[in-house]
Amino acid sequence: MKGKMKEEKEPTLAVFIDFENLALGFTNRNERVNIGRILARLLEKGHIVVKRAYADWKRYASDAASLHEAAIELIEVPARRMTGKNSADMRLCVDAMDMSYSKPHIDTFVIASGDSDFSPLVSKLRENNKHVIGLGLRNSTSALLRDNCDEYIFYEDLTLGQEEPQDIPGADDKQKEVFGMLLEALQALRRENRETLWSSLIKTTIKRKNPSFNEAAYGYKSFSRLLEDAAQQGLIELQRDAANRTHIVTQFGAELNSKAPVAASVRRRR
Repeated sequence: MKGKMKEEKEPTLAVFIDFENLALGFTNRNERVNIGRILARLLEKGHIVVKRAYADWKRYASDAASLHEAAIELIEVPARRMTGKNSADMRLCVDAMDMSYSKPHIDTFVIASGDSDFSPLVSKLRENNKHVIGLGLRNSTSALLRDNCDEYIFYEDLTLGQEEPQDIPGADDKQKEVFGMLLEALQALRRENRETLWSSLIKTTIKRKNPSFNEAAYGYKSFSRLLEDAAQQGLIELQRDAANRTHIVTQFGAELNSKAPVAASVRRRR
């Protein structure tokens, strides 16, 4: 109907991690796989309902704790030397295909690996009308796998495109925290090529990445008040929708011509 917002279905993700393949890419790097960084990016895509990682966990015991903390199910697979083949690849493929048929509500599959052996799996998932996202290291990703996915995310790019925190005169620590979450959500939506940044969409994105978020905890009576406060600080630009019922963010951060706050301090409109 005219004047009504178009409701968009939130993608539902299943994440399958070939941990051995990712870890091998870090062999000559002075860092380990940052699983939190990976999940933070994937949460921008939609709601994650399945998280599984496959490896011989005796070899990666030092990494297991961070995966446990992220509520990832660790699937134990025999070492290659015991089976003569990559059991992790086989188990991952079987589980992904089983879920493709048995869980129709899952529409997006994430394969965290750069191994070309997963190309047939990707093709089959796409044949089943699933959106497939690949993720891996740039120098250890097969071009065959990369080009077969609907989209591919390079691990090295996960920290790019982040805006520098802005100094907000007159804002206390809580206000800086909530404005930081707001700008992070807006950046995530832009990365997903969302053109119209509805108030409800922004709040959903914040809650997806911060499930305990509640604007009342930051002193705001409504999310609209939070947006209005951010606009007064010069962090975002707002307009009303055609029916004058809800806010839309038209610009934010570096998109604005001027980053200077339009108010000397945070207004008491909460």
